[in-house]
Amino acid sequence: MAQPSTVHKVAVAGASGRMGHMLIEAIRASGDCQLAGAADVPASPAIGNDAAAFLGVASGVAVSADIAAALADADVLIDFTRPEGTLKHLAACREHKVNLVIGTTGFNESQKEQIRDAARDIAIVMSPNMSVGVNVTLKLLEMAAKSLATGFDIEVIEAHHRHKVDAPSGTALKMGEVIAQALGKDLKKDGVFAREGVTGERKPGTIGFSAIRGGDIVGDHTVLFAGTGERIEITHRSASRSTYADGSLRAVRFLAGKKKGLFDMFDVLALR
Repeated sequence: MAQPSTVHKVAVAGASGRMGHMLIEAIRASGDCQLAGAADVPASPAIGNDAAAFLGVASGVAVSADIAAALADADVLIDFTRPEGTLKHLAACREHKVNLVIGTTGFNESQKEQIRDAARDIAIVMSPNMSVGVNVTLKLLEMAAKSLATGFDIEVIEAHHRHKVDAPSGTALKMGEVIAQALGKDLKKDGVFAREGVTGERKPGTIGFSAIRGGDIVGDHTVLFAGTGERIEITHRSASRSTYADGSLRAVRFLAGKKKGLFDMFDVLALR
């Protein structure tokens, strides 16, 4: 069988976690990506073990607590960890000129600015959701919001597993941002993130959020456009994290040959 003309050498952060395992499996199943490094926190029991041991095979790549060692042979790092960890990895990628795919959520504005600054020196794809389907859904929401700008109330409802630590989800916030931008609004001013007690009537033009946490829900997102006499619901449901892994590899391929710049999945999927 002919080998691919370009092999993308990929390192994975959080290699022993659920998403790390999914990424490693996707890399090994791809025809053009190669696992080049695996990193995790020093307390991980996987440190020193083969990164693909969970699959019952040997990759020749050991899980390391040293991010510099994990990046030594990599062209790009995929990171779905926590904001503090991602920023440490970002600094290492910048130092070693390794591009970065960020699927981590929960960044504050100051942390986002650090990522924007690093993009002056390396190429980064950052998205709160790497799923191709979710990003097509975002495009649909942009179109719907422009057409339903008056007479409709907008609510974003999301559900995730019990282990998720941030709310609303990064995907839900991205949906709100896309809608707000389409309506010429500022989500920081027009987003409603909590309701309790006597709240009064709904303020026109606001964008509401509701978060559900429970069980092993991978990720469900629904945007409700509620008008008088009719409702429109646009929903995306994830049944497997494999969709995030597949989208991440598309981002890896998009970054090939790029030296710097900050991109998102709309750039990767040519949805602009």
